[in-house]
Amino acid sequence: MENILPIQLQEIIFSSSDKNLSKQISKLEKAGQIRKIAPRIYSANFIDQPEVIIAKNIFTIIGSLYPNAVLSHRSALEFKPTSQGHIFVTYTYTKKIKLPGITIRFMEGNGPIEGDNSFIGELFVSQQERAFLENLQVSRQPGSESKTLTLPEIETKLEQIIRIKGEDGLNQFRDNARVIAEKLGMQSEFVKLNRLISALLSTKPSKILTSPIAKARAFGNPYDSARIELFETLFQYLKQNEFENVPEINTNPTAFKNFAFFEAYFSNYIEGTIFELEDAKNIIKTAMPLVNRDEDSHDVLGTYKIVSNLKEMKQTPSTHEELLKILQYRHQILLEARKSKKPGQFKDKNNRAGDTLFVDFNLVRGTFIKGFDYYRALNDSFAKAAFIMFMVSEIHPFLDGNGRIARIMMNAELVKGNQTKIIIPTVFRDDYLGALRHLTRQKDAAIYVKMLQKAQKFSASIIANDMNETEKYLETCNAFKESDKGVLKIE
Repeated sequence: MENILPIQLQEIIFSSSDKNLSKQISKLEKAGQIRKIAPRIYSANFIDQPEVIIAKNIFTIIGSLYPNAVLSHRSALEFKPTSQGHIFVTYTYTKKIKLPGITIRFMEGNGPIEGDNSFIGELFVSQQERAFLENLQVSRQPGSESKTLTLPEIETKLEQIIRIKGEDGLNQFRDNARVIAEKLGMQSEFVKLNRLISALLSTKPSKILTSPIAKARAFGNPYDSARIELFETLFQYLKQNEFENVPEINTNPTAFKNFAFFEAYFSNYIEGTIFELEDAKNIIKTAMPLVNRDEDSHDVLGTYKIVSNLKEMKQTPSTHEELLKILQYRHQILLEARKSKKPGQFKDKNNRAGDTLFVDFNLVRGTFIKGFDYYRALNDSFAKAAFIMFMVSEIHPFLDGNGRIARIMMNAELVKGNQTKIIIPTVFRDDYLGALRHLTRQKDAAIYVKMLQKAQKFSASIIANDMNETEKYLETCNAFKESDKGVLKIE
């Protein structure tokens, strides 16, 4: 028993043709130290159910019991059983092996070829090009029992290749697939694959594509599908709830402009463009930048120029083309002095904040176009404001100024609907950013929307007829304090 002692610590143990080892396994089973959980498979785990043990160790099982088997077809792309518990393997024969919780579907075919990946034990995995060809074979089984993915799923995965590796990467993928198809006699599958790739690259009619994201790619508007799912989550929440009508009270020209000053001041402060209040007033009053702070001063001027213009703030998009034009026009005004930030142009490289990577620069236009469908389906002014602000913030379409542009777009919706604009004061900055992050990471829209409702309630309490009186009121609300020095009060 000395040589077999480690068996007692193993979760998976396989029967053996070695007589001595077989006897030792038998003794351990009789002693109650291991148990048989499937044909030729034992385990020292008496806690978990057999199907749980099998699921955790399925690739080890296949690699040990069926040397030179190839994890293939959809399993080579998904690396997990289907919802019905099927795993697909190319081997020396065709057969179904039923284990607790999982059915291994063996299909007779070619063993591993050059380029297939060694996985666990003696199990191989079809290389990517081979797996795509396999998934384009005819399948007689429907749904989760099919050895192949659906056509939209295949198209979506091809779109991911071009998004990550570019057109050259997809063309290289096609060249490799052509070689593999010749080796495996899968020329008809390659013809299908070539048609899909050509459609994605817009060299063949895109009518053959069925996946929405693949169609978008073929028409030149690829989008970030994960962000679109996030926008859909926010859209659903906004459609399922009713929002209070909060009419604008600062309607006369003086009050509108005074409110716009504080709107511009706080919006820049949040982004780190920090001025003393009196300095900011002088910048707006004289339209002249402070010495040694030319770009920062122009940021405040640019923001104020937009948000104090009632005609401009009533402009909202009715088409996705208008959305893109409005964004670029306002960004050009906002960052006019920061030439290095390419005012009025969408980003040409990726950007991030902390560990949040925003939408790939190649996908900005397509993501806006796709997201616009949700925006257009909203009717309530507050709902449209909340949606467009998050959409712009999440896409982060410019090299700089994204937060300010997002809040401008939000408030334009409110002005158009005669609703109170929203100011995010300094003391409320952490609440604002935290709610944005929560929606991004947790896919929970409630906290984000409630944050905006609170900010609007605060903003609706601001009477901006007199600049000095408004400043005093904001001080009583703790608006100018840092987040760790106070909390927002609403009088």
